[in-house]
Amino acid sequence: MTVEYDVPPSVTGKLTCGSLREGNAGEGVRLQGWVNRRRDLGGLIFVDLRDRYGTTQVVFNPQTAPEAHAAASDLRNEFVVRVHGTVRLRPAGTENPKMATGGIEVEATGVEVLNEAKTPPFYVNEEVEVDENLRLQYRYLDLRRAGMQHNVILRHRLVKRIRDFLDEQGFVEVETPLLIKSTPEGARDFLVPSSGMPGTFYALPQSPQQLKQLLMVAGFDRYFQIARCFRDEAQRADRQPEFTQLDLEMSFVEQEDVMGLIEALYVELTRSFSQKRFRELPFPRLTYREAMERFGSDRPDLRFGLELQDVSGALTETTFKAFAGVLEAGGQVKAVVAPGCATYSRREIDALTEIAKRAGAKGLATLALDANGLRSPIAKFLSEEEQAALTAGIGASPGDLVLVVADQPAVVAKALSALRDELGQRLGLTDPNEMAYCWVYEFPLLEWDEEGERWDATHNPFSGYLEEDHDLLETDPGAVRAKQYDLVGNGNELGGGSVRLHRRVDQERVFGLMGYAREDLQDRFGALLDALEYGAPPHGGIAMGIDRFVMLLADEENIRQVIAFPKNQRGIDVMFAAPAPVDTSQLAELGLTLVPALNRGDTGGAG
Repeated sequence: MTVEYDVPPSVTGKLTCGSLREGNAGEGVRLQGWVNRRRDLGGLIFVDLRDRYGTTQVVFNPQTAPEAHAAASDLRNEFVVRVHGTVRLRPAGTENPKMATGGIEVEATGVEVLNEAKTPPFYVNEEVEVDENLRLQYRYLDLRRAGMQHNVILRHRLVKRIRDFLDEQGFVEVETPLLIKSTPEGARDFLVPSSGMPGTFYALPQSPQQLKQLLMVAGFDRYFQIARCFRDEAQRADRQPEFTQLDLEMSFVEQEDVMGLIEALYVELTRSFSQKRFRELPFPRLTYREAMERFGSDRPDLRFGLELQDVSGALTETTFKAFAGVLEAGGQVKAVVAPGCATYSRREIDALTEIAKRAGAKGLATLALDANGLRSPIAKFLSEEEQAALTAGIGASPGDLVLVVADQPAVVAKALSALRDELGQRLGLTDPNEMAYCWVYEFPLLEWDEEGERWDATHNPFSGYLEEDHDLLETDPGAVRAKQYDLVGNGNELGGGSVRLHRRVDQERVFGLMGYAREDLQDRFGALLDALEYGAPPHGGIAMGIDRFVMLLADEENIRQVIAFPKNQRGIDVMFAAPAPVDTSQLAELGLTLVPALNRGDTGGAG
């Protein structure tokens, strides 16, 4: 008689295709799942039955179960079936050590086809390369693949651990609204028209920033949320129009309190959900200025060196016009040493030059140190002292290639940072089994917006600033350092936060520097500004990207691999063909009319 297996080694409490082991031999079982593979050997038929817990081999023998064998002849990949049978040890020599269930098989006594399946558009039972748009169109099939299921389950377990960790630290999870008022937060809002108040709109939140600050005023001194956020902006490998972040806020804290909490959390998460080694503990802390000077980036990959070196001081008397002109205009000359690259061909150097140009540089100077000495197109324009400063003076040795960019500081930083990242990949310096975290802090509070002719927040307008920089708000706003901090991992910004402005007068002052008229502030930020007058405590927090972090732990190249139902690289949902037109009757109900010039182009589809 076939019986349900009562106490399997399974998280579900029920028998699964990954549960059976040698100790179950002789037991009658019932398994349900998908046909992963069928093999007809001319007598015996073998079917690998799969669910998300694993795979079990099922044997159909025409001698012992002719009806089941006949039914198995019609099975195909991805059929959903229920199998009855008896567990037995596999014959000696046929065990499969690569499978957790590889020591046993189920001899079938019966099989029911619960649902047939069309031939899938791509292999589900193999990890093969498939066009991404095809995978996203049939995402429900793509999610059956082992790699995708691993990523989704990894994400689930990581989020659960975050919740447990923060609960133990006294945090309260609070959900905040998804329909809010449109406020300026750096990207375009997704707008939702109101049928009850025609001509007005909700916005989907880019973050719960103001809401979590209001919770601090409300006395919830430790808040967190696994928050859904929405930004209508250009897409890239680590960005989606809708994404998930760990959002948290704490009262009566300084930045070290927030950074210390997140550091402890990320050490635990990394150790629990990956085999990656830590480059350094505790996480290094770099000021924004130091990060830009040494690496040209506020999200440096610290798995390797190749630091930027300023050689401007050694070139103050140079007659080489390309360098002299830049220095006279207030620019700088910096270099990176590429170890072992002196033999690079013209084609390879041209490729590096193109990277520098794409980053804004006018060109790239190179100096190669080989067995015959210095080889460089610019050597004849440099004195011996200047040549030495650009080679041995910055640690270059025979066999190395020196890359030099001369321009304004922002361009030099961007170009050499791009070259540094490229060399890190080319030279195999970015060990995928290593995790190099660091904190970058003391960002500029404000940056000048040339187009808008006003100051703008470098991160968000709610960040506090260092008390010693208070007077600079009037004399040199761009020099004011924010109480802002970002966590970086392997060259990726994983999240950022700040200690906030908690007095209305200070918040209004920063808004004023950003060009907001006083009469506009109440309309845009009235709820928060009013709340700051009712005993708002000092507070600070952070927002950490869940998608990007899981992507790193799963060793994936883009976040679409760790999101169950993502948009493609153009922001299109190819499975539901969205965005898409809506009925004119729906628009009429909302009092909306489409302007033809704005209703052209791609409205969905495979993309």
